Amino acid sequence: MFSKFFLRLVYLVGGLFLFAVGIVFTMNANIGYPPWDVFHAGLAGKLGITIGAAGIATAAALMVVVVLFRERIGLGTIANMILVGAFIDLLLFWGIVPVADGFLPGLVMMVIGLYIISLASYFYIGSGFGAGPRDSLMVALARRTKLPVGVCRSTIEIAFALIGWFLGGPIGAGTIISGLLVGFCIQTTFKLLKFDPKSVKHEPLRKTM
Repeated sequence: MFSKFFLRLVYLVGGLFLFAVGIVFTMNANIGYPPWDVFHAGLAGKLGITIGAAGIATAAALMVVVVLFRERIGLGTIANMILVGAFIDLLLFWGIVPVADGFLPGLVMMVIGLYIISLASYFYIGSGFGAGPRDSLMVALARRTKLPVGVCRSTIEIAFALIGWFLGGPIGAGTIISGLLVGFCIQTTFKLLKFDPKSVKHEPLRKTM
């Protein structure tokens, strides 16, 4: 029992770190920030905080919405809210992910980053500790609208990109590419791995504790 629980924790934390790596790849593609990060960057600029801290603040606000949708809050939801932003700031500080110096290399980095994010989502959602606030919102909308998960994800991201642009976040070709492709990347990755996020029974925080 303990070994299974430990493996789930590895899936959770490893998936969140991998998620942060994917985000930094898409940011360092240098062809325009992905939609969520356009929003985070715009918010960070307005508040004078790091982009990771802006991501944590956004996740905390989204958690309130997720609760209203009656999605379960678990250890994974809280870990996602805190760790992804912290990992992003660390990766940017360490500078271990290269920055693309042209559109074509940037496009390649963007696509790689989106698939890293998709694979990371498989790991941390599959851990069953509760999806992150953004993915909980994605799954909640998919349940209620009966639309594909990818369509819901892309709709959410495009909406937040527009808000981020209004706040002064860096928008570009990569923003559009990411907004249009992220749903496809998640859908194809989940299909390849035969994974249905709606079928996962997430463990509520009270049961984990």
